[in-house]
Parts: sequence; structure tokens; C-alpha cells
Amino acid sequence: MFKELGNIASLLRQAQQFSGKMQAINERLKGQRVTASTGGGMVEVEANGLGEVLRVRIEPTLVERGEREMIEDLLPSAVNQALAKAKKCHYEAMKSITDGLNFPGLDEALSKWSEPDDDDPDQDSKPV
Repeated sequence: MFKELGNIASLLRQAQQFSGKMQAINERLKGQRVTASTGGGMVEVEANGLGEVLRVRIEPTLVERGEREMIEDLLPSAVNQALAKAKKCHYEAMKSITDGLNFPGLDEALSKWSEPDDDDPDQDSKPV
């Protein structure tokens, strides 16, 4: 019985450590920036590591020429690429703080929740 209490106390300590690390990671991710562009740079999206879109830049000539359909095609692609990069930043940050924590099933849950798609070449870019 005392061994079980020790295990519970250990888990509680780990949970408290994890909570503090999560707050620090969220602050760091909020300050990280990733960008993605489509159409040869005609549309560019900047997001932070939390996946919040911060800025969208559309080539002025697209607007001047009334290229609404092209903008509508390029914008979602750029947003999705930026969010995929932000997700990768988030995954890497989460992986760094969970190393050494001994929660049953944590690694498996983390990998299912946020592991980047290794088949997507756009996700190989480094965050800016």
C-alpha cells in the first residue's frame, strides 16, 4: 500500500512539473514565427507556434488584376502550410518537455495527437 502511495505522489510531482513546463512552452511558442508561401510567393502567411495566423500578405498585382479565384486557391494552401509548420513546432516543444516524464501512454498519445506528417515535403522547412 505504501508503495502505491509513493507512485501516486511521484505522478503528482510529475504533473506539477509538466504544468509549469507547459506554461513556459506556450509562451515560447507564442513568440515563434513560421511562414509559408504559395504561388511563387504571391501569397504569404505568417503564424506563431501556437497556430495563430498573424499576418497574410497578398501580392498587390493579384488584387489589381482582380484575380479573386487565384487568391481563393492560394490562400488556403498557404494557411495550411503555415499551420502544419506551427504544428511541427508544437510537437517538437511537447516532445522536449515530456522526455523523462513517466506517464503511462504519454508517448503514444503525444505521437497520435501531434506528430507531423513525414510524407509532406512542405513540413521540412525550418521555422523562421
